[in-house]
Amino acid sequence: MPKKTIRDLTDAEVRGKRALVRVDFNVPLDAEQRVTDDTRIRAALPTIDALFERGVRTVVLLSHLGRPKGKPEAKYSLDPVARHLATLTTHPVTFVETTDSDEALKATEDAAPGTIVLLENTRFLDGEEKNDEVLARELAELGDFYVNDAFGSAHRAHASTEGVAHHLHPAVAGLLMEKELRYLGDALAAPQRPFVAVLGGAKISGKIDVIEQLLPKVDRLLIGGAMACTFFKAMGLETGKSLVEPDRVDMAKALLARGGEKLVLPEDAVVAPALDAGGAAHVVARNAIPAGEAMFDVGPRTTERFAREIVAAKTVVWNGPMGVFETPPFDAGTRAVAEALARATAAGATTIVGGGDSAAAVEAMGLASRMSHVSTGGGASLEFLEGKELPGVAALDEREGSH
Repeated sequence: MPKKTIRDLTDAEVRGKRALVRVDFNVPLDAEQRVTDDTRIRAALPTIDALFERGVRTVVLLSHLGRPKGKPEAKYSLDPVARHLATLTTHPVTFVETTDSDEALKATEDAAPGTIVLLENTRFLDGEEKNDEVLARELAELGDFYVNDAFGSAHRAHASTEGVAHHLHPAVAGLLMEKELRYLGDALAAPQRPFVAVLGGAKISGKIDVIEQLLPKVDRLLIGGAMACTFFKAMGLETGKSLVEPDRVDMAKALLARGGEKLVLPEDAVVAPALDAGGAAHVVARNAIPAGEAMFDVGPRTTERFAREIVAAKTVVWNGPMGVFETPPFDAGTRAVAEALARATAAGATTIVGGGDSAAAVEAMGLASRMSHVSTGGGASLEFLEGKELPGVAALDEREGSH
C-alpha cells in the first residue's frame, strides 16, 4: 500500500511550518566522542534540504543513539552528532538537551527560520521503547507535521517512530524511507530476472524467515558464511570446529529438499585451527573439513561460482558476509561477492545490499557507490525481506486512491 511522502504534501501543509523528522543518527562514536562513520547522517540530508526548499520554517530532528535504558547517559548524548551535522549542512544547527520538555517545545517554536533543531536522544525517555501514548502525544507537539525518514528504526514500534504518527498529521515518509521501500519493495514484488539472493552471516536461525520468503521468488539462493555449516551438517558432512546450530539441522535438511537446484551452497571452504591463526589458513573441499579446524570463509571455487551467478543476474539482494570479513585472510569471499555485485550493477542489474555487516563491508571496501542501493537498516531490511510489515511505515498516511 503506497504511503504518502514529502512529495505529496501541499504548499499549505509545508510553508512556514515545523517539520518533525525522525531520522536514524545511531552512528558510531570514538573515545573522543567523534563520529567515525557519518553515512546515516549524510543519508538524511536530501530530506532536510527538500523540506527547506519547500519553505519549511524549522526542521526538528528526533533520533536515538545506542541503547541507554530509558534515562540519560552522557556517552549516548546526541551533542557530538549535532556538532558533526553542523559541518555537513549550510543551515544553523541547534542542539537541545531534552526532548519532551517545555524547553524543547519552546526551542522548536523560537528557532530562527532555516534552523535545524536536533533534540536529545529519544531513548533517554522512559516511554520511548514502550511506545507510551502520553509521550507520543508530547512528541507530536514538537512539529506541525511528521516525517519518518528512519528506515533503520522502522521495524520498531516506538513512540518516536510509530506512536507519534497517530497524533500528528500529515504523517509521511522522507526521501530516504521512500527510496528504501522502493528498492526493497520492487525487488520482492516484481524483480527483473534472473533474481539472485545472496545470504551469509553466522546463523541460519536469524535468516530462516528470509530464506522461507525468498525461496519461492528467487532463481538462485546463494548461501555463504557460517550458516552454510549447518547445511553441511544436514548433508552429513564433517564440520570440525565450525559454528553449527544443532537445533537447526533438521530445518536445513527440509530447506535442502525444497530448494533443489535453487539453493547453492559453498563447494569449498577456507579453514584454520582458530580465527587468530590466519597464517595457517588453507582451502579444502566442503567434504574435507578437518575435525580440528573451522570454516572462516568460503573458498575460491565457491566465489567463482557465486560471482558467475551474480554477474548473470538482473536483480541481486545481498544480506550477510561470506566469512569473518573483519579478519584477513577471511575477507576474500565477502570482497569477491561485493566486486561481483559492482560488476552486475555496471552491466545494468539492480543490486541491493541489505544493511548491517554487508553494508559495512561494501563501505569499508569503497564499493558502496557501485551498488544500486545500500540499505541503512540491517534489522529493518531483514524484516522487510521476511515479508513483515514495519510498524514505523504502517503508521504513515496512505496515498489517496491507493488500495
